Amino acid sequence: MTTYLIDADIVAFKAAAATEQAVDWGDGFWTLHGYLNDAEAYIENFFADLQEKLGKGDLCLYLSDKKNWRKEILPTYKANRAGTRKPLMLPVICEWMQTRYLASSMDGLEADDLLGIKATKDDDCIIVSEDKDLKTVPAKVFNPAKDIEPQDISEHEADYNFMFQTLTGDKTDNYSGCPSIGPKTAEKILSGADTLNDMWTAVTEAYAKQNLSTEVALQQAQVARICRSSDFNFKTKKVIPWTPPK
Repeated sequence: MTTYLIDADIVAFKAAAATEQAVDWGDGFWTLHGYLNDAEAYIENFFADLQEKLGKGDLCLYLSDKKNWRKEILPTYKANRAGTRKPLMLPVICEWMQTRYLASSMDGLEADDLLGIKATKDDDCIIVSEDKDLKTVPAKVFNPAKDIEPQDISEHEADYNFMFQTLTGDKTDNYSGCPSIGPKTAEKILSGADTLNDMWTAVTEAYAKQNLSTEVALQQAQVARICRSSDFNFKTKKVIPWTPPK
């Protein structure tokens, strides 16, 4: 039976945001309320809808750890999110997911990494996530907000998307990529590159034109990389940061 690898971070966040309510008690007094039962129903309906679209399957949920290995490489990674209010019920919903669905996390890893590792290690898996970063993983990926059916991302396509992200950066995750490189320019830089080695050469040349070293390009690539099984040491339970092909 197919296993659906669920990006539980996004599901929990959307459930929490959709079910919190601001209440005006009058005289300028407002409170924010959340009802766990509503959030649970939101999530149950999400999974029922998923299996109606794709067929019955096992659900395997993953949550991000509070620690993040990428901050050891780039301390400012996701620093832009500090102080941003999260939905009221989010921690409670994550706890409920751990109890109800045995949602798991791992020391220092993001949910995306766990999805990528699992999908490139085991057969008959489909990643379920709205996060575009998962298209850097060679696996079947289903975006429930956009897709009619799963996309089968080839290794070449995944590598291309990975190098594309290394060039353009990601403002949401607070890493810059190569200065002045937007999507159109990134496409031109990578056009004609047939292998990951060719792509990496094109990327480092683009960084060099901005007077940036290969080390800077590598730092950006390492935080952009969503882990695959080859990027993880299963004995030590530690990430192996990406290094260019030789």
